[in-house]
Amino acid sequence: MTTVLIADDQPMQRFGFRMLLESQPDLTVAGEAANGSEAVRMTAELRPDVVLMDIRMPGLDGIEATRRIVAAGDRTRVLIVTTFDLDEYAYTGLRAGASGFLVKDALPEELLSGIRAVAAGDAVVAPSLTRRLLDTYVHHLPASAAADPAAGAPDERLGRLTEREREILTVIGRGWTNTEIADRLHLAESTVKTHVSRILAKTGARDRVQAVILAYDTRLVNPSR
Repeated sequence: MTTVLIADDQPMQRFGFRMLLESQPDLTVAGEAANGSEAVRMTAELRPDVVLMDIRMPGLDGIEATRRIVAAGDRTRVLIVTTFDLDEYAYTGLRAGASGFLVKDALPEELLSGIRAVAAGDAVVAPSLTRRLLDTYVHHLPASAAADPAAGAPDERLGRLTEREREILTVIGRGWTNTEIADRLHLAESTVKTHVSRILAKTGARDRVQAVILAYDTRLVNPSR
């Protein structure tokens, strides 16, 4: 059974999410939070598998709430729900540690599959959409990341990777799926999955979305190419 905490300041939105989730035999609502502070507190108390996190809430917003939940180091994963698929707040939410995001008008089956994917440790955002976000809001990257990667000290997380793992992280950042990586690099898909798992473990990335962000932050991938 996957437990879900609903964090949204709109009562009708929470009601709609609850009705949908409770119609599923494998999902249950752990609780409801009306703002970010409640979401952080209830996550610590209830330890849900997934938090459905709205971005714009009074007081502590969904971005900071996500950051605090992720920083706590618990197993809970955050799935952000937002109004627009290219909302800069969604990008900021991913950088805060969310495992993905969906638009609020997504189809019910998309939301349900997204929750299940996040609970299983996968990323919800499609690689192509992730790259579109990063390309659009690359100006939010830290100033150090915008510098020439040849200048200054290399990121220590990349130093933990083998040459092959760096190559695979680079193409993950370019939006390649595991199947595409296997086909283009002439590897078995099972081998690619092993490499991806090792990349996540060595860099501390929670999931594929965070790996893509790492590839951009360290300039393994540039928006222009």
